Amino acid sequence: MEIILIVVGLLLALVVANVRIVPQAHEYVIEFLGKYKKTWGAGLHVKIPLLERIAKKITLKEQVIDSPPQPVITKDNVTMQIDTVVFFKIFDANLYTYGVVNPINALENLTATTLRNIVGELELDSTLTSRDTINSNMTAILDDATDQWGMKVTRVELKNIIPPQEIQQAMEKQMKAERDRRETLLQAEGHKAAAITRAEGDKQAMILAAEGERDAQIARAEGEAKALLLAKEAEADGIRAIVEANPTAAVIELKRYEALVNMSNGQAAKIIVPTDAVEVVKKDVLFSEATGLGDTTEAAKPTPKKKKVDPCCD
Repeated sequence: MEIILIVVGLLLALVVANVRIVPQAHEYVIEFLGKYKKTWGAGLHVKIPLLERIAKKITLKEQVIDSPPQPVITKDNVTMQIDTVVFFKIFDANLYTYGVVNPINALENLTATTLRNIVGELELDSTLTSRDTINSNMTAILDDATDQWGMKVTRVELKNIIPPQEIQQAMEKQMKAERDRRETLLQAEGHKAAAITRAEGDKQAMILAAEGERDAQIARAEGEAKALLLAKEAEADGIRAIVEANPTAAVIELKRYEALVNMSNGQAAKIIVPTDAVEVVKKDVLFSEATGLGDTTEAAKPTPKKKKVDPCCD
């Protein structure tokens, strides 16, 4: 009985020792007597003792290979140091296990040779400005080449492109000259824009001044016309009031001569008065006293003549 218990215990221990749990995003490659049998996915599995073994444990997560800088020669014989970053994942554990010895090392070497081939067809300036093109071409080439290894290259990036020191100095001088040229061009454009703005401002100011003077002249003319119109209306109202008052002939003559007196004010002027008008004025004592017209003045005395002296009688 004890022997049976011992045997059962040994069997249970053997079974437990061969139980395996595969984590998520992992796969185990199983061999039976040295030959590929199957691939375990995530979950609980039990292998046959002594007959089956786990040949390789593989992760299905995306992985990254950061290659160190390596010398690359361009089409115009410039040697640069370029380092790359390759992103890949495993899609077939069987191909990854039996397709190539040391798949990671194989991918690194393939990346280096592909980079040299692509950059060797480009000149220095094209290499510095064509990162996206180089990345796309390398991704397509590596992805196609690694299919037989059970690997899929999802992305390739050039991390650094380091040209020689003398090339860097020449590029810095070129960039400085370009920046100086742009600065000079921007300053010239700024001065030009400022001059145009000032000219437009002066032009606008002259236009506004002319419009202001025109509006002022129009306003003055309108004011003078309105003042003259009001004066004429006042004069017409005065005449209308006189007519409605039915004035006498003497009053009319008085107003007439007031007008003549006003006309004679200021600069010298000659006023010719008709004789019949003077006679009419003389008949009206009030009018004569008011204006002074018609007053009689004493006639001037004749100058006495000197007696001639007779020289013979002295």
